[in-house]
Amino acid sequence: PAENAAIKNNIHPNKWTYANIDRMRGQLRTMGAMWAWDREAITCDPNYYKWTQWFFLKLYESGMAYREFAPVDWCPSCNTTLAREQVWGDDRHCERCGTPVIKKDLFQWKFRITDFAEALLNDMDHIDWPERVKTMQTNWIGRSEGAQVTFATEAGSAIDVFTTRPDTLWGATFMVLAPEHPLVETVTSDEQRAAVEAYQEQAARLDEIARGAADKEKSGVFTGGYAINPVNGARIPIWIADYVMMGYGTGAIMAVPGHDQRDFEFAKKFGLEIKLVVQPPADAFADAVTSADDLAEAWPGDGVMVNSGPINGLPAGKEEGQSVKAAIDWLLQNGKGRAEVTYRLRDWLISRQRMWGAPIPMIHCPTCGTVPVPYADLPVLLPDDAEFKPT
Repeated sequence: PAENAAIKNNIHPNKWTYANIDRMRGQLRTMGAMWAWDREAITCDPNYYKWTQWFFLKLYESGMAYREFAPVDWCPSCNTTLAREQVWGDDRHCERCGTPVIKKDLFQWKFRITDFAEALLNDMDHIDWPERVKTMQTNWIGRSEGAQVTFATEAGSAIDVFTTRPDTLWGATFMVLAPEHPLVETVTSDEQRAAVEAYQEQAARLDEIARGAADKEKSGVFTGGYAINPVNGARIPIWIADYVMMGYGTGAIMAVPGHDQRDFEFAKKFGLEIKLVVQPPADAFADAVTSADDLAEAWPGDGVMVNSGPINGLPAGKEEGQSVKAAIDWLLQNGKGRAEVTYRLRDWLISRQRMWGAPIPMIHCPTCGTVPVPYADLPVLLPDDAEFKPT
């Protein structure tokens, strides 16, 4: 925010920030507020952020800080990343210049907070918080048990998917990749490349809330590529669609339209195959359901496994002796997958493309790679005469 305001007012962020600190300090004194002003802390002061940098180096040494390619909201006019609050409107435009915002992959620094997901969940009972807040935190962490399964593709690559319902693998009739998935380039045929790239550009302008909305009309594009279902050898098409996102799971799903409503709507719209692999109880519908043709909507509930090879006849469910555990056992025995626990929680992205604030104390050497700044050289300072406006 300080840099954005400084750009707007054509003043260096340092001068803008300290001028505002003086103004706020004066306002507080006018109000008669009693503060120990000699204990004031200013987070953009090098004497303060020396210790921010010190903590970063400690986290880096312990493996808790790392750098990777990550998608960000990017304004192509301002040439900078934007916080979510700076992206306005249904058309996702930049608050400052009105330019449509896109998703862009850039190198980003992150903190590995996912390492603590299980501990955060287990210790929830030990904190004196309102139940509503603890429920929100639990949902934010989002623990899911299931299996990771690998689908080979005809392009020679492999697509990993996580599913909480590995028992429905026999009903997977197509795959869907997030538009930004790195394997889209590999699996896309020459004939479909233009359509795929146009769809990727369209999806890049939507935020995750809009993309994941349950009532959003389903859209997607066939890549021209195919994968092999590992449980039955079926050749299934690979699509891209914006309801699948890189930030969730592996950024790829096995689509089971008979038993997932989003997949059902997608399959109906694009004429894709639907299979019934969980036979609903006889009293679930007014009319008997004996095949996928009888489904007016997906059936995500209980029943008995059908058309499912080695787990036929088992009750659908996650308890001992039911279909999910049996499917995981089969995957393990046949080298097709493994049990897995995943979390909705994501590692904390902490870097910004800003010539202002506390610099990340890492040296990018063309010979040695990424090297931490020695503790004795802290704080790392930005040059006073550096151009702070994006170029």
